[in-house]
Amino acid sequence: MTAMFLLVGILLQLFTATTGLGVNYGMTADNLPAPSVVANFLKTQTIFDSVKLFDANPDVLRAFANTGISVSVTIGNGDIPGLTNTVTARRWVEQHISPFHPQTKIKYVCVGTEVLFSKNNDWINNLVPAMRSLHYALVKAGLQDIKVTSAHALNIFRRETIPSLMRFMVGYDQSFFAPILQFHQRTKSPFMVNPYPYFSPDLPKKLNYALFKPNRGVYDKYTRTTYTNMFDEILDSTYSSMKALGYGNVEIAIGETGWPTHGDASTPFATIENAISYNGHVVKEIVSGKGTPLMPNRTFETYMFALFNENQKPGPLVEKYWGMINPDLTPIYNVGVLRNGQLQSNLDYACGQGIDCRPIQPGGACYEPNTLRSHAAFAMNSYYRTKGQSIFSCDFAGTGQITTHEPSYGKCRYL
Repeated sequence: MTAMFLLVGILLQLFTATTGLGVNYGMTADNLPAPSVVANFLKTQTIFDSVKLFDANPDVLRAFANTGISVSVTIGNGDIPGLTNTVTARRWVEQHISPFHPQTKIKYVCVGTEVLFSKNNDWINNLVPAMRSLHYALVKAGLQDIKVTSAHALNIFRRETIPSLMRFMVGYDQSFFAPILQFHQRTKSPFMVNPYPYFSPDLPKKLNYALFKPNRGVYDKYTRTTYTNMFDEILDSTYSSMKALGYGNVEIAIGETGWPTHGDASTPFATIENAISYNGHVVKEIVSGKGTPLMPNRTFETYMFALFNENQKPGPLVEKYWGMINPDLTPIYNVGVLRNGQLQSNLDYACGQGIDCRPIQPGGACYEPNTLRSHAAFAMNSYYRTKGQSIFSCDFAGTGQITTHEPSYGKCRYL
């Protein structure tokens, strides 16, 4: 019988490489550290290689100079109509982009946020013209490496159906989405979506499906695929809708996705446990590059929502609690985005569950190499092998990976 082993997942191999994983840095709070402190924290303590801002705050842009972290800036919805004018667009670029780039590595200008969701026809009708004007302004300024996009909420589909049959809303497919996708295809920029399973109207009935937990799944008879999580279903629904319009070759980026940790009686699914499950699996899926059933082996540039809780945010209580990091830069919870914190947690947990960790103690057969990564890999594997080798004893917040490769070395024998 083929032996199965657990290794520290590829998530942990990519700390020094580009992960395609970013984070939304919102600042609607009165207790956050200075932008320079945040920039240094993201660079030195996390695997995030990019941030997305909800404005073009010059203090934040200066703070990220020379960090190597890519930055996306956002233009407010109310500014969209005025930016259809190329003179206004060029002035905006001169004021908000040119003084900072390339010292600050600005990657995207996001024009508006979830414009279709606003139902404001002035914003909706002017979105594509504004995107074109800003692209023109960037090119004229010699900044053609900065791309223009806009993040869309998932109220963009006709009706709920299986992913292979999903289409954009009637009335907006040809008039709104086709021109946007044509723009993205021409400028080689990504179509950006904000998939939030948390906001699914079916969440009470499909909670496990949303959280990547065991469930019956959703069967697509036309592709003979069973979807085991809502995240993949949303991405493939987006792809099918794009492909139906002839733009299946346009890249997809994920502008926001996440899960809240706290709310009130009306939001019972906003818990730390659920946030760990959802965000942990999303991080693992994105960093692994495994893609989706309709887009295998494809990496999606993804911005997790969010870096911090925002205690000044208006609206329901739950809107304040989407953060992963406390203002003192300790984790609210960790799903593998901190460089060494998750490994230490894995090691402590596994050795605290009764497995034999003596081989990784001083003098033990597996003590060398004396690294956190090596010791954690041994302990995680031992836990996995002694707990029935189920996929659930492999997970470790998205940092474990099953393999048939024998990891033993020298006198160090993995169970």
